Amino acid sequence: MARGQVGTATRIQKERTVAQVAERLNGAASTVVLDYRGLKVAEDTELRRRLRAAHVEYRIVKNSLIGLAGQQAGVTGLDGMLQGPTAVAFSDGDPTAGPRELVAFAKDHQSLTLKGGVLGGRVLAAADVSALATLPSREVLLARVAAALASPLVATATVLGAPLRQLASLTDQLAKARGGAAAGAESA
Repeated sequence: MARGQVGTATRIQKERTVAQVAERLNGAASTVVLDYRGLKVAEDTELRRRLRAAHVEYRIVKNSLIGLAGQQAGVTGLDGMLQGPTAVAFSDGDPTAGPRELVAFAKDHQSLTLKGGVLGGRVLAAADVSALATLPSREVLLARVAAALASPLVATATVLGAPLRQLASLTDQLAKARGGAAAGAESA
């Protein structure tokens, strides 16, 4: 293989990586940019296992390629985060999954540092990513909304059913009273 062909293959691989990262920046529910410097191999393996279990894609990508991918995806403001070793974590489905796992892992591993992230095409600061991690999951939020919507309906059904319950109770008491009076008349 000639020397020029190696450079071409590398350029093609880099272009492919830029296209993939740009696609993920646009398609992911959320993206976290982090500095993994200082993580031991065992810690990195544990982090990858936890992220995989949470359906979060974790990639180490060169800063220049992330910058190009951000430009391709129309995401501006990533440049300030692209210093030192950089990894990205893409969350699909639940936008809080990646931030939640990474913030929890960073509490126990001081060498992992959140640089920031992307949510809906908007760049987030590290503090915003930490705040995103504290939000409940999408399923919990949907359950809360459903409960909030159902609550007035249950209250209305209870109020509307109250007169019927009172009528049934009065009828029952009247029947018992008449039955008691009839039993008293028979015994006399």
